Amino acid sequence: MQTARLGIIGGTGLYSVEGMSNIQTLDLTTPFGKPSDAITTGELGETKIAFLPRHGKGHHIAPGEIPSLANICALKMIGVEQILAFNAVGSLREEICPGDIVIPDQFIDKTTRRRSSFFGDGLVAHISFADPVCKSLAQAVFDAAIKTGANAHFGGTYIVMEGPAFSTRAESILHRSWGAHVIGMTALPEAKLAREAGICYATVACVTDYDAWHESEEPVSVDMILRTLHSNTEASKQIIRQVVTKLPSRNRCSCASALSNAIVTDPEVANSKRIEELKLITSKYLEI
Repeated sequence: MQTARLGIIGGTGLYSVEGMSNIQTLDLTTPFGKPSDAITTGELGETKIAFLPRHGKGHHIAPGEIPSLANICALKMIGVEQILAFNAVGSLREEICPGDIVIPDQFIDKTTRRRSSFFGDGLVAHISFADPVCKSLAQAVFDAAIKTGANAHFGGTYIVMEGPAFSTRAESILHRSWGAHVIGMTALPEAKLAREAGICYATVACVTDYDAWHESEEPVSVDMILRTLHSNTEASKQIIRQVVTKLPSRNRCSCASALSNAIVTDPEVANSKRIEELKLITSKYLEI
């Protein structure tokens, strides 16, 4: 039974969604443990949505400690087909200013200590990830951002770093030389796991600072982020209210069938425990 169609993953500053009706709170447990917090479900307009605060209520979970496998699995369990994630990021480009919104279409993964796949340990799959963001969902989110009056940028590369410390100045300059646009700590492994789970994924990158490269700006700090956070959070809530009225159809979207040719393990030798753990996302591809 589908409890929600759209999953909202809230980042720094976004800990609730206002205006929901028929609200329920779900305390779920997955084969990968418990998600970051209880999931709030309800209706926003005519759309069934689910909200999950990535860092937990009160922001007590560090970027490298986020239970991403449990988060994505829990959303899959309640029928979520599309995920809209919100992330606080630093800008690596002069023209992308604090307070702006970026809808990235590429990622560079610089995380080092996070489990980034549901697979392994006796069951192997290799998803296609050349285009890591759902194009139709990203376009709908960008259109929604424009309607709110936000200064929004469509496309761009988001570097995902391990953290929790911010970049050195040398790292920030290096990342600019790569042609990247923003840097943050939380979009991966979320996007990879969503693709494995057959869920469309797009992210709203809320710019809070200029990272460490900008010579005329002070280096990023928590105080700096908090100064910009309020306006970013209000913009995020407006985007959510807009996008739920224009969610794209998944009829022609390839995200849902990402595993169709990705599982390479012969079912006869696959780890039966792993098959059981992953039956939610693999059952239509594995005949055991």
